[in-house]
Amino acid sequence: MGADDYLPKPFDPAELVARIRAILRRSAPLLPVPAALAIGDIELDGGSRAVRRQGAPVDLTTVEFDLLAALMRVGGTTVSREDLVRTVLGRDFSPFDRSIDTHVCNLRRKLGPLADGRERIKGVRGAGYLYAAPSKPGSA
Repeated sequence: MGADDYLPKPFDPAELVARIRAILRRSAPLLPVPAALAIGDIELDGGSRAVRRQGAPVDLTTVEFDLLAALMRVGGTTVSREDLVRTVLGRDFSPFDRSIDTHVCNLRRKLGPLADGRERIKGVRGAGYLYAAPSKPGSA
């Protein structure tokens, strides 16, 4: 009949608030993904939700794709863990929640290092993560 949830009486008001937040989170519009992004040898196509490294497809989960898009959108700039949890996972940040770190680890493994051996996604202690810009040829 269209019902999304049911809460029998008597109920705890905190439970009601939690369920309302969950419904709002599920119905919130998704983070807009740019049509195309390219940094170094990584190309991200928002329309087909495809990622290529040196022209070869990279198989990513939905969360990994959204995480990569969020980092590449502001490449070279640090994004806080709090912002990543809110935008990518769609929930409030909890200091003890390490799931965003797990997704970053998986994304690093799938993308591999830059051509010069540096990490693509750098952890900035106490601040968050950033997508590293590749070094320019001839610079040291």
